[in-house]
Amino acid sequence: MEWLAVFLGGGLGSLVRFSMSRLMTSKAFNFSWATPVANLLSCIVLGALMAFLTKSGSNTRLFWMVGFCGGFSTFSTFTAETYQYIQESQWYLALANIFGSVLICLLGLIIGMRLVP
Repeated sequence: MEWLAVFLGGGLGSLVRFSMSRLMTSKAFNFSWATPVANLLSCIVLGALMAFLTKSGSNTRLFWMVGFCGGFSTFSTFTAETYQYIQESQWYLALANIFGSVLICLLGLIIGMRLVP
């Protein structure tokens, strides 16, 4: 039943990501903020779960850490958006996306781990 936990968690994470993207979509921005925000939030949740669920049951950990966080985070979208910036010769946005995403995700993981005593 481990696969079911990952499947259901991934579906929930994907729905949350899709909903957040819909809410944050705006033509007023030159940068796609939904992806780094989703990745940051996912890393915060993952960090908290790493600190909290490492000793709990396998299915709970698989549902939240592998399924939900895997479905909520968006590495493929991050890569596609970076590629689009490169194609449009917007190098500053491509580099900001690459370095900014890595930094905020590391910080998010650390913050999440520190939220749990």
